[in-house]
Amino acid sequence: MTRHDVVVVGGRVAGAATALLLARAGVRVILVDRDRHGSDTLSTHGLMRAGVLQLSRWGILPDVTATGAPPIRQVIFRYADGEQAVVALRPSAGVDALYAPRRYIFDQLLVDAAIAAGAEVLHESHVTGLLRGATERVVGVRVRNHQGPSTDLYATFTVGADGVRSTVAQQVDAQVSRQGSSAGGVLYRYFEDLPAEGYEWSYGDQAATGFIPTNDATCVFVGTTPARIRSLRRNGAEDAFSALLASAGPALVDRVAGATPAGRIHGWSGAVGYLRHCWGPGWALVGDAGYFKDPITTHGMTDALRDAELLADAVLAVLSGSEEASVMGEYERTRDRLSHYLFDVTEAIAAYDWELHRLRHLLREVSSAMGDEVDHLQSLPQQHASRL
Repeated sequence: MTRHDVVVVGGRVAGAATALLLARAGVRVILVDRDRHGSDTLSTHGLMRAGVLQLSRWGILPDVTATGAPPIRQVIFRYADGEQAVVALRPSAGVDALYAPRRYIFDQLLVDAAIAAGAEVLHESHVTGLLRGATERVVGVRVRNHQGPSTDLYATFTVGADGVRSTVAQQVDAQVSRQGSSAGGVLYRYFEDLPAEGYEWSYGDQAATGFIPTNDATCVFVGTTPARIRSLRRNGAEDAFSALLASAGPALVDRVAGATPAGRIHGWSGAVGYLRHCWGPGWALVGDAGYFKDPITTHGMTDALRDAELLADAVLAVLSGSEEASVMGEYERTRDRLSHYLFDVTEAIAAYDWELHRLRHLLREVSSAMGDEVDHLQSLPQQHASRL
């Protein structure tokens, strides 16, 4: 029987980053992902300052810039009343620009870095259940792929990084410690020949839109309430996209009309945010499996990178003999402390019931919450840089 120190379920940003950091520390880690290597996924793409800081601290940022993801050095806010605000990024240690890599590039980069650090990876394999010991402690996972029978993977610790519909969270009955109430619907599409001046956000009649420059195209999204999305989509996704773009960003309509669509329109019907209790005997949750909020504040990937390091440090402490309840409890408390403020603000924005003066205040609060997060990450010891 092969036994690992840690099995990580889910190979997207949170799972791949957790596996990477653990493997660099010498942990015997296996990463299991249901998708093929290098597959794409729905995403807001945008990394905020804390996310870029993490990649810089880990020595991964040069690999991201080498993919051709364009540097983003300003954020433009436009409002329906004609006001515009341009916020230039102030360079700081490890962060001289923001980036918005395509996920089929970024996720593969992180997985490849984990492999280079010594992690074992199983793609196109899905977890069908958890393995439990005599005391009901989780001791691994049962995995199946399309090529053969189920395989049992035993591990001292099991990490669920398998998204909103997490199998690990369901199997351990992870309770929701905080439930949101807002959920925005989103349509998005990639366009070629659409230069962006940075992150460009526009807010109008109970709707939002934005330009996000990625490696090979600009992602344009439109968002509003799920009910409004459903109503507009009765005439088709194209009409719904155009109507919301005109509502939220009339100054952007001509720019989009002159660009070349690169593929179809994608949609997200919305999901209410939550924080789940994120650990128990032999298991822990990271990324959307444990903490999700509406994508309107474009912070999901940054949260994933932040919490990957918080969890990796906690798991390393447990494997080294520290008392599990104390260490994992601190992981959850730190995650929650760094999340509550931005969770609250995101909830208010994602309700799409704001007046513009209130929205401007909320967006300033988003910036403040991000600053607190960066301060915490900068205080962490520098121990996860590549040893290769």
